[in-house]
Amino acid sequence: MTDPLLSIRDFSVVYDVDPPVAAVKNVTIDIERGEIVGLAGESGSGKTTLAYGIQRLLKPPAVITSGDVVFHDADGEDIDINSLGVEEMRRFRWDKISMVFQGAMNALNPVTTIGAQLDDVFLIHRPEMNRTERRAAVVDLLEIVKVGGARIRSYPHELSGGMRQRVMIAMALALRPQLMVMDEPTTALDVLVQREILKQISQLRHEFGFSVIFITHDLPLLLEISDRIAIMREGAIVELATSEQIWSDPEHEYTRSLLSSFPRLTGEKGVVVR
Repeated sequence: MTDPLLSIRDFSVVYDVDPPVAAVKNVTIDIERGEIVGLAGESGSGKTTLAYGIQRLLKPPAVITSGDVVFHDADGEDIDINSLGVEEMRRFRWDKISMVFQGAMNALNPVTTIGAQLDDVFLIHRPEMNRTERRAAVVDLLEIVKVGGARIRSYPHELSGGMRQRVMIAMALALRPQLMVMDEPTTALDVLVQREILKQISQLRHEFGFSVIFITHDLPLLLEISDRIAIMREGAIVELATSEQIWSDPEHEYTRSLLSSFPRLTGEKGVVVR
């Protein structure tokens, strides 16, 4: 029996240019509570457009042409995201669904301390909190993501790439959302730091119980951390299965091609082994 947190039905996005480009085509998928769903596919397959679309973050010429997106809140309320007004949507974002954007390491304001930037989240979305409460919450967040509360007065340039990424995760986690969308969150990080970030995402997911949509072109990475993986090609989901099924018995030829495109550490030189 499933327990969906987010239900996406027949969702389509078109870029209204000449000629029009269908970026997302009739996508239907449920995101279950507490699971990590990976979105994999080559660049231009529609992964980020889908993620932006379900949160109504798309800008012209992108147009949502069809589909329903329903958020099943933990309190039992079903929220039709497409029907929310501007102010309702502003309150919904970060509180129910948060996002770690692609290139997030460079998304921090370079002339403002990370403490002040995290404080802004509470100032805007939790106006009932006083300054002391907000500072305590910021310190707590920095401790949770293992940056350390002592860094509250640090500027972004004083942090490593991995630490800046952790700050962005802290920002996305601040209001304890039920769903976190992560768009290429480990891009440009070295392998060891990437490993640490992925481990922490899994730990935080288990600790706080949120779901994750994890977007990347790195299919082997998704095989390691995801419960299920959706393979996207030319705007459509061509295969959706558990990580184990995707690895051991992929059904779609495109999925098999993606798996074969990553070299193994063993095997003869010049031979790709699956």
